[in-house]
Amino acid sequence: MKLFQKWQAGLKKTQEGIWGRISQALHSKPKLDEELLEELEEILIQSDIGAANALSLIGEMRGRLPADGDLEEASRRILMERIRQLVGEGETGGGMTVTADPHVILVVGVNGTGKTTSIGKLAYRFGRENRKVLLAAADTFRAAAVEQLGEWAVRAKADLIRQSMGADPASVAHDAVEAAMTRGFNVVLVDTAGRLHSKVNLMEELKKIHRVIGRRMPGAPHEVLLVLDATTGQNGLNQARVFQQAVGVTGIILAKLDGTARGGIVVSIRRELGIPVKWVGLGEGLEDLVPFDPGSYVESIFGNPG
Repeated sequence: MKLFQKWQAGLKKTQEGIWGRISQALHSKPKLDEELLEELEEILIQSDIGAANALSLIGEMRGRLPADGDLEEASRRILMERIRQLVGEGETGGGMTVTADPHVILVVGVNGTGKTTSIGKLAYRFGRENRKVLLAAADTFRAAAVEQLGEWAVRAKADLIRQSMGADPASVAHDAVEAAMTRGFNVVLVDTAGRLHSKVNLMEELKKIHRVIGRRMPGAPHEVLLVLDATTGQNGLNQARVFQQAVGVTGIILAKLDGTARGGIVVSIRRELGIPVKWVGLGEGLEDLVPFDPGSYVESIFGNPG
């Protein structure tokens, strides 16, 4: 219950941003016309729902909204119904699903998205399920990244595999999987670089890490989680496309959703890429990572019409 309440409180700005602006536009017009529909479409695009999705939603409203009457309530119900479909309400997949022992998770994303912090929170959650967790510091190009991961390992009561600065990231990942298989760890979380200091292409480096893990343990990594900063909007969607092509992203961790009014990016990710949002970051604490719940997400935008 506490986490649900934090979810609702954390996404209050999303509701104020998307639905608040739509509601204000509807109040400013006595009846439905093309000018109003264009204004609503612009609001949806600015919320990072995406142009194609916005056009589809406006088409739905155009066909179903009454010419007059209670436009606000009718709009709320139409948008809620359609966005529920777009984000996959009723589908499973949010949160943790352990399919192997050890279960290897490759975590990717550009620097500054909250990647290392998200790994620490995941480690904590796995630990609370009485799983033995190992973190792999495969971002070997930034001392700060290794130090930060080490701090999270202590906080989450997880173990850490690291090598010297500038070491081969794939070697770190290999050693971590090796250690997990021989020392009885249940979960391996592999941190990776968000950019490289050398001329080596980041995506090629990530592909190498993926291959090396798979050679040591066939079928691994069992998940590839991409951490996106919710505040980056459509730029985050572009990032997701690149990582998806390189290493086959299986799920999204959407960080920093607590302070954004542009939460429509969830719709874009699900609709345009077909990648499920599995986790949502709502703050900096150990417990501030919650499984994504489509129903709560839609309600956070539009409230509960009753």
